[in-house]
Amino acid sequence: MDNIVEIFKALADETRLRILNLFIKSGRDLCVCELTDSLKLPQYHISKHLNILRSAGFFIQERKGTWIYYNLDTSDSSNQKLFGFLEDYLTDDRFEEDFELLKQRLLLREEGKCVVGFIPEKDLLKKIQMKTKEV
Repeated sequence: MDNIVEIFKALADETRLRILNLFIKSGRDLCVCELTDSLKLPQYHISKHLNILRSAGFFIQERKGTWIYYNLDTSDSSNQKLFGFLEDYLTDDRFEEDFELLKQRLLLREEGKCVVGFIPEKDLLKKIQMKTKEV
């Protein structure tokens, strides 16, 4: 019963739903700086919510070089069902806007890895514009 309560507590927050939405829609591993830029929230805020979601059993994490990447834990069938439900349900404009920002941010990856880290928003927008022109 404790695990069920922990799961629902983890889902009872807008920021955590926004984080889950990005993973569900992108279907890929993400680092904290990509989430920070996409959600326009401070790093400590994102990290705190990722830890809550990880404790509830939603995420696995893996270190790749400098960065720690998070991904949905789909090894559990209950998680798979929940992620499918959330994918259908999280369709408000806010969730779509977050995902659009993430898609732009992911353009800055090199060889599938984050190489930017944390940078001011104006510099981030310049980098995205330059990368978009290259593509």
